[in-house]
Amino acid sequence: MRLLSNRSSVGCTSTLWLALILTLLPAVRPAPAETVTIAAAADLTYCIEDLNRSYQQSHPDTELRLSIGSSGNFSTQIQNGAPFDVFLSADIQYPKNLASTGFVDPSTLAVYAVGRIVLWTTKPDTVNLDRGIDILRDRAAVRKIAIANPEHAPYGRAAKAILENSGIWAAVQDRIVQGENIAQTAQFVQTGNVDAGFVALSLLSSPNLKHIGRYIEIDPKLYPKLEQAMVLTTTGSKRPAVRAYFQFLQSQAARKKFDQYGFTLPGPNN
Repeated sequence: MRLLSNRSSVGCTSTLWLALILTLLPAVRPAPAETVTIAAAADLTYCIEDLNRSYQQSHPDTELRLSIGSSGNFSTQIQNGAPFDVFLSADIQYPKNLASTGFVDPSTLAVYAVGRIVLWTTKPDTVNLDRGIDILRDRAAVRKIAIANPEHAPYGRAAKAILENSGIWAAVQDRIVQGENIAQTAQFVQTGNVDAGFVALSLLSSPNLKHIGRYIEIDPKLYPKLEQAMVLTTTGSKRPAVRAYFQFLQSQAARKKFDQYGFTLPGPNN
């Protein structure tokens, strides 16, 4: 019995030493994943997240780092050296300007949609959209109106153009609330902090928002064409992982996702 006890003690000691040695050995870590950094216009908020989930199902080793914001701000950041690989802009002019100064690869410029803008409210009982955008003149029903910042958000410029071309900008200017980008503008409407707002149709095409409130689509003749384009930055275009992701964005599978969120390609009538 004593002999068996000694053997058990030796075995226990050996196990403890083995465990100690293993803890001192350097951990075996998997190879780092490829990283693709994406700057996407805020009207793509739900669409790009959906696209990225689809991509990572077949590319689990690629890490997609997504930033959502206004196209104008992203353009400025890229010029200042922000480490983005892919830029999806709500206005083709931003990537075109970057191409002329060497910050993006012009050969990769591709149009992915013509944006559409709507007037949306989550208070349809008091904001009667049957009256069209003329309802915005009614100060009792519409005390606050949200638009994206026209200085750097394409949908903000479009909203301001709609109000000006409709002849009601002067009547509503003092009730305007500006969002930093179109996603924040939609949030103002969704939460009821404003009575109505001009937002991207793509946001209201998402499962998150499609059954909330009511909207009317604005006549495209009232605002400049929202031609949207994507492009690779000069540094991003040199990396195979980035090009693989960009190729996916131009695939038929991705096209179906874009269409699902209202991002239709330009045709003869738009």
